[in-house]
Amino acid sequence: MSLLSRMTAPAARHDVARLVATLLSPHQGAVRTAAPAELPTTAARSKGPALPAGPTGLGTSAARIGRRGTAVAGGGAAGVPELYCPPALRDDRALGEEVNARLVAWAEGIGLYAGRLDRVRAADFGRLMMLAHPDTDDPDRLLAAGKCALAEWATDDYYCDDETMGSAPALLGAHLGLAYAAVDPTHPPLRHARAVERAMREDPVRVALRSGFTHLARYAEPDQLARLHHEVAVLFVGYGQEGSWRSQGRTPEVWEYLAHRQINSFLPCVAMTDVVGGYALPAAEYGDPRVRRAVTMASTAATLVNDLYSMAKEHHSSGVEFNLPGVVAAEERCSPREAVERSVEIHDELVRAFETEAAALSLTGSPQLRRFLAGVWAWLGGNRAWHAGSPRYNG
Repeated sequence: MSLLSRMTAPAARHDVARLVATLLSPHQGAVRTAAPAELPTTAARSKGPALPAGPTGLGTSAARIGRRGTAVAGGGAAGVPELYCPPALRDDRALGEEVNARLVAWAEGIGLYAGRLDRVRAADFGRLMMLAHPDTDDPDRLLAAGKCALAEWATDDYYCDDETMGSAPALLGAHLGLAYAAVDPTHPPLRHARAVERAMREDPVRVALRSGFTHLARYAEPDQLARLHHEVAVLFVGYGQEGSWRSQGRTPEVWEYLAHRQINSFLPCVAMTDVVGGYALPAAEYGDPRVRRAVTMASTAATLVNDLYSMAKEHHSSGVEFNLPGVVAAEERCSPREAVERSVEIHDELVRAFETEAAALSLTGSPQLRRFLAGVWAWLGGNRAWHAGSPRYNG
């Protein structure tokens, strides 16, 4: 099931038990308890959040927190136990509403989700972008990221999941191939250029992908765009993989599903962290296998949060749908509650592994890498907070 479809799950209740200081705290890992209202807003942070620029940030505090065994955790919705995850760094409601309004207006203008914009508005992607990217207060940068994210999820809805929107297994490969051409433009001989352009303009998903990445290009350097092109190509491979399971009516094994969740994940969104933040992580550092390992584990964990919070939607949907608890329950023949608990353990293991490995990387990496890893940590907290607070999951 696509992320947008998951995000329209039935309401569930959520009670935030506590918020504690994160590894990004300028106080070097000191723990504090905070109520949701205490999260900083843009007005209170005229120059943005205090992200660490050196070893006093994520790197060293992660090591200290790990040694002390202090959990950085967030509560879960009904049916979702507490997760090992940082809290969000801010909750600027006005900024989130502004970005969401612009995003819905953009979708309406290009014909994306025509007749279904209430789903887009209710999902509140603007709030997700605000929570996940706390190192910028610029609504246009957040909008650019939101456009790309929504276009990627629309690709899943239109081509992979929703037959009422035209999805069909036999057409999936052809659709995804043309969708990628909208992200990373093709350059045909002149006699075929008009036909290609017509194809790009006649489909709302292709229009959205082209528009979103064109907007993002205002802020991204060429190597950053190339990175994002790669991540989207990998995402589309994941869409194809899930499509094959769906067409076969087959439930994957747990190991197979987890490998899938690394490529069909929030990684394209996480990879935009430095673009949205207004700096550039060197390509050599992003491509370092150690960095790649840490970032993909974090992205997988973030996507498993969506699996956990959308269980009600998955349970009541018709047809073949996939989430980690469902796959675990099928393979291990355990109760749904046991499957949820084991899925949470997998999530927590991934987050702890990222925390540990990011700590080590931040001690030897560039200032840009330290900031990027801090941004990924912030993304985890914002993502969980969005799921925990979205009206689509909470009464």
